[in-house]
Amino acid sequence: MALLAVSGCSSTWGCSDTTAKRGRAAVKVRVEDVDGRYPGASAEIVDWRLEPHPQRPSAGDQVHFHYRFYGADEFNGPALDVCAVDKKRVALLCETVYSAEAFGPNGDNTGDSWLAVEHPAQVAGVLLIPNDQSYQSQTCEQDVKDGGGPHPPEPATLGDQL
Repeated sequence: MALLAVSGCSSTWGCSDTTAKRGRAAVKVRVEDVDGRYPGASAEIVDWRLEPHPQRPSAGDQVHFHYRFYGADEFNGPALDVCAVDKKRVALLCETVYSAEAFGPNGDNTGDSWLAVEHPAQVAGVLLIPNDQSYQSQTCEQDVKDGGGPHPPEPATLGDQL
């Protein structure tokens, strides 16, 4: 019986969660993988503006932004968090955009999306966070045997300083 306990099959001794750190948010970023390396893809916010959403004009202004991925795999490319921020770079609202959803004319990997922030007048910019969120490995708590190792940072949320 003592041999089974020493084998580590049901032990948490080997599990060490080395959570990756969040990269610096910017208008144009190089995509970082879970190990902090740059696989060759980048992305940028092409433009943004406040305007009513065409399907919900009565809701008032929302943040309408366009983004572009460069060097991203069309089918298994990266996913990045994008956030509307105030003048102090505090996140007002964030969502994840996927390179596979960016279908611009002539295959230029552009896309657009909307952020329905609570106070649109506070928006001073739209930033991308460079960490690839397309790969979500399990944590130690979810899978003790194989859960260790790097993980993408937690997505940015309302109030995070970027």
